[in-house]
Amino acid sequence: MSVTRQILLALGLGILSGLALNAGSGALPEGSVAWLDSHLLTPVGQIFLRLLQFVVVPMVFGALIMSLTNREGGADVGRHAGRLLGSYVVTSAVALTLGMLVAHWLTPGSGAESLVDSAPEGRNADSIAQWLVGLVPNNPFTALGGGGLLQVIFAAALIGLAMRALPEESAPLHRVIESGYTVSLKVLSFVLKLAPVGVFALITSVIATQGLDLLMRLGMYVIGLIIALALMALLYLVLLAVTGARPLAFVRHFGQSLGFAFGTASSGATLPLALGNARDYGMNESLASFALPFGTALKRDGAAVLQGFNALFVAQLFGIDVTTSLVITVFTTGLLVSFSTAGVPGAGLVAMTTVLGAAGLPLEGVAVVAGVDRFTDGLRTALNVMGNCANAALLERFDSRKPAAEPKSQA
Repeated sequence: MSVTRQILLALGLGILSGLALNAGSGALPEGSVAWLDSHLLTPVGQIFLRLLQFVVVPMVFGALIMSLTNREGGADVGRHAGRLLGSYVVTSAVALTLGMLVAHWLTPGSGAESLVDSAPEGRNADSIAQWLVGLVPNNPFTALGGGGLLQVIFAAALIGLAMRALPEESAPLHRVIESGYTVSLKVLSFVLKLAPVGVFALITSVIATQGLDLLMRLGMYVIGLIIALALMALLYLVLLAVTGARPLAFVRHFGQSLGFAFGTASSGATLPLALGNARDYGMNESLASFALPFGTALKRDGAAVLQGFNALFVAQLFGIDVTTSLVITVFTTGLLVSFSTAGVPGAGLVAMTTVLGAAGLPLEGVAVVAGVDRFTDGLRTALNVMGNCANAALLERFDSRKPAAEPKSQA
């Protein structure tokens, strides 16, 4: 059985196991489900995520260095970055708009009541200047040790460009980095053998401890958010079809990454799988090794949909008129916040406080949706990964200097 099918099977079994544990918690000794979660399910899931994060940085660093030092593809990196940023802004704006339109159409906040009096504490958004300063690491070891993908990309770009300018002198270092990248791929193959177990533990933990009661009370909210996410995913498939980027092959080859993103709710942890899926899909390796880490650090379609949808939901919940100025504020702030949302579970709620605060909406709205956030977080992450990979595939189709690669046969 392929790894993709094993992950999907683990997701299904995890959902069923979580439901069984949650439904039978009354018949079990008091606190037994919580004990099982804290002593088995959560530790297993967290260990698996840490193993993936262990391999992400060396993979990204090595792939970017080899991409930049490749004579054929290294010169294209600057052009790729500009085109990707342009496509990110456009598609994220569309995602944000879809979220607001679906919320306006379904009005999920009408009639809903807040049962929680407190909201998670927000944080002040970093200024553009602070964000730019944060891109530059103090030293390359800080970038590699901290795990921030944008800093890793910056460090790899500087080192890669220097190595490209000194091909003979940098040859020994290039061999070391290439060897390290190959070793990291092997480590990844070991870690992926644990993927079904890790995904099973993560999804079982969520459903067993949270249950479906609140999910049912906020049913229209969840349905509306799923509709908005599905519309954005459908739009990507249409764009892939129109540009000849083989949408069915895209879904087949990246299905493993999408299922894994749903189970872990972490786009950063999914990156190693996405890089492997891109090779199977036939994406140019030099482009993929730059575009996918770049998009993992910046591209958040799921976060964009969430911010637009949640802002209008909260306005409806508290009976606040949705004015033109409010829509403009939500759109502008939500677009900026979507690019700075961390690719880890629960980051969308923290970002939501920034958008609501900027629009003058009650922060208590965060507490209303906090209970169901983890149920939708996986779907949003899957859209994040899909948008990242689709933008890279679309860029390849529009890159006139390279013909479209044929997909490799799957084992």
